[in-house]
Amino acid sequence: MNATPRPLGESAVSVGPLGLGCWPLAGMTRAGVTHEAAVATVRAALDAGVTHLDTAYCYGERGESERAIGAALGLTSGTAGNGGRRRDAVVLAGKCGIHWEPDAALSPPRRQVVDGRPERIRAEVEESLRRLGTDRFDLLYLHAPDPAVPIEESAGELQRLMAAGKARAIGLSNASVANLERFAAACPLAACQMQFNMLQREIEADVLPWCMRHGVAVVAYWPLMKGLLAGKMRRGQEFPADDSRRKYPIFAGAEFARNLDFVDALRPVATRLGCTLTALVLAWTAEQPGITSVLFGATSPEQVAENAAALACELDDAARESIRIAIAARGPVAGRRAV
Repeated sequence: MNATPRPLGESAVSVGPLGLGCWPLAGMTRAGVTHEAAVATVRAALDAGVTHLDTAYCYGERGESERAIGAALGLTSGTAGNGGRRRDAVVLAGKCGIHWEPDAALSPPRRQVVDGRPERIRAEVEESLRRLGTDRFDLLYLHAPDPAVPIEESAGELQRLMAAGKARAIGLSNASVANLERFAAACPLAACQMQFNMLQREIEADVLPWCMRHGVAVVAYWPLMKGLLAGKMRRGQEFPADDSRRKYPIFAGAEFARNLDFVDALRPVATRLGCTLTALVLAWTAEQPGITSVLFGATSPEQVAENAAALACELDDAARESIRIAIAARGPVAGRRAV
């Protein structure tokens, strides 16, 4: 994989082809994630040369992901390390516009709230920066458009935050082309973050071409589709009741079986190249036209090392053709992402 930093649109910010997606560090979808483990995971990413860290205000009910990053960088009180030096060495991406509220009728007893009001955006950004122990984001996204708030109002507040030095570049996540166009008309847009992987490539039809035409970087999340494309799931596997994968058709019944067949078709390609299946999938994703950076999740230094190995994976034309054939043979995937 070519590890040369790639520009985020027309901004002054560049990122490597791989980034650490810090949602798992919040411990909301994976049991047993401690603060100490989260800090060690971030530090392992930096040691492996992965310096693009992607977090959000809602990654944790009390900002657990952001607090772990601040500690790992030595930016918050009571943490050791050369905070200033480490802060300057990373691209810190954050998101605002989504938060959690208690809801006893749900299990777990919380619900996700999308709120794109300017005053809410500003309050979340200020709180996120305090948790992180820094004065700025390198990239700040609106996490998702709020249907109840004109997107121009949300974009305008992000532009004001950038003018105030709270962010170096602005992005939009989980958006349609229509939203991207309206947002970009109100605020310079450097990046768009969307779900993209070998099995779920809906953005190739609209969002990705739009971003390529307008010079907007695309940051892909879920490249391994919650572990499916890492090749570690087995046939007949059942997920615990609190595992979010139970909500996705891609992990159930005949659809799950077909997806495991697809994964099996990739194994000989990885073997021939001398890399892991995880490395193969990440390397392929990072070289797709229009994809600027690919986020992987991890909750331990060992998982970081496995994912970061993709930086050493070099695809050849035979590998690309084998993957193309496997994708074509798999055909359409049933069911879009669960909400």
